[in-house]
Amino acid sequence: MKLLDIGEITERSGVKPSTLRYYEEVGLIHSVCRHGLRRQYESQILTRLALITLAKTGGFSLTEIAGMFSEGGQLQIPRDQIRERADLIDQQIKELATLRDALRHVADCPAPSHMECPSFQRLLKTTGKRKPAKKKPPTR
Repeated sequence: MKLLDIGEITERSGVKPSTLRYYEEVGLIHSVCRHGLRRQYESQILTRLALITLAKTGGFSLTEIAGMFSEGGQLQIPRDQIRERADLIDQQIKELATLRDALRHVADCPAPSHMECPSFQRLLKTTGKRKPAKKKPPTR
């Protein structure tokens, strides 16, 4: 089994050494030994780091991510939480698309004054009635 040191892990994963040390401190990853002062990891750590990065990008906390791994390090995906998160992202995409369209209209509006533009007036009314974004589901 080939071991990778912390520098090689950083280079191949893009995860900073300080982040690797923190992940190790909170139990998300584990080094297997040291070579001098440099931590050594099994090559599977790259897959685990990719999973952690994906989950973080999806909005999961490190505590939630830790719960996705069993004691033996096997991945246990909470499919219901993943679906909820995907639904939340869909809502955010819709809201951002609406915002993008409004900003483009404001930038390109041919009316002499935005306050004279019926489209701008509708955008203002719609913006005032927007529901607040859904909060992140509670951590289990």
